[in-house]
Amino acid sequence: MATTKEELLNQARQNINIIDAQQTEQYMAHGATILDVREPSEFDMGHLPDAVHIPRGLLEFMVGNHPALQDSSKTLVVYCKNGGRSTLATDLLQRMGFSDIHMLAGGFDNWSGTIHKVEIPDNQYLG
Repeated sequence: MATTKEELLNQARQNINIIDAQQTEQYMAHGATILDVREPSEFDMGHLPDAVHIPRGLLEFMVGNHPALQDSSKTLVVYCKNGGRSTLATDLLQRMGFSDIHMLAGGFDNWSGTIHKVEIPDNQYLG
C-alpha cells in the first residue's frame, strides 16, 4: 500500500524541531540562516527578512551549492507557506547532515499574520 501525504508529514514531524515565530525572531537575532522553500512567485510577494530562497523541488540539487548553506552546523530555520513543504524539507536537510535545524510552525502565513517583519522586493507592485 502506498504512503499518503499525511503519513509522510507525520513521519517527518516526529524527527524535526518545530518552533514558533517568537523563537524564529530570536534565532534571526543571533545570525541564523532563514531558508524559504516556497515557489519563486510566492517568495516575490514577500518573505522573511534576509531569507535565502531555494524552492522545495530543487532543494536536494541546490543546497550544496548555495554559499549560505555550506556550514551544516550553523543554525537554520526553514519555512514555506503554511508548514507542509517545510516539514518535508527540514526532515530532508536533517538527513543530509544539517544538525541545528528548525521549522517555523505555520510558515509564512503564521509569520505574516502576526507583527513580524516581511520584505517585499522593490520590483513588485502590489497596489
